[in-house]
Amino acid sequence: MRRKLAAGNWKMNGTSAALAELEYLALQHPAPTVDILICPPSTLLTQAAAQSGSIAIGAQDCHANTSGAHTGDISAEMISDSGATAVILGHSERREDHDETSEQVRAKARAAHAAGLTAIICLGESEAQRDAANTLDIIAGQLAISTPDTATASNTVIAYEPIWAIGTGRVPTIEQIIEVHDFIREKLIERFGADIGDAIPLLYGGSVKPSNAAEIFTVANVDGALVGGASLKAEDFSPIISALENS
Repeated sequence: MRRKLAAGNWKMNGTSAALAELEYLALQHPAPTVDILICPPSTLLTQAAAQSGSIAIGAQDCHANTSGAHTGDISAEMISDSGATAVILGHSERREDHDETSEQVRAKARAAHAAGLTAIICLGESEAQRDAANTLDIIAGQLAISTPDTATASNTVIAYEPIWAIGTGRVPTIEQIIEVHDFIREKLIERFGADIGDAIPLLYGGSVKPSNAAEIFTVANVDGALVGGASLKAEDFSPIISALENS
């Protein structure tokens, strides 16, 4: 059985006062039957890890190098030292806002693996690419290049986030989610073999909320969700976790 994961990406939101939401969420899920991960801003990693209880803490990006003259960046070793256990890589906002390439994502994932972190590698197509029927080609390319050979079922998670659905309220149809997730699973098995390829968790992301989570989690190759805005408040994220536990 693949492990199930409810991951929350706080993006550039939250000061130390927001950690009350993390405390409240941990109280609501003291003994979860799925993995729960919150990725706050890097300024909160150490504080969050110290008080997270049953909830794992992750970062939102890392540098491929272990150290050096990289002002403003954070290494995978620094993330691990903070008490965090995972890092989101290749999110569309990084790919678009910072011109991040799949080659760079792969290098960062290798660094994350070397530091003992779980790499959550994000894939997704734009609305123009979807309209041009290029979705599977885009996903295949991103998956092949972004995922390093060091990937295993214990150190890697793949998250499919169609760019046109992130924060827009628009969600692909269940059929569209099935198509992409089944395709990713097939490609992982082709590359890594059944033992690894069938065991790497696949998350769906893009306007996941309490009202649609249960339906999304009925998809066989959806092992959880990478949630943005709905993870900022425990009262919004908690029902998504419960839906995953009940799936």
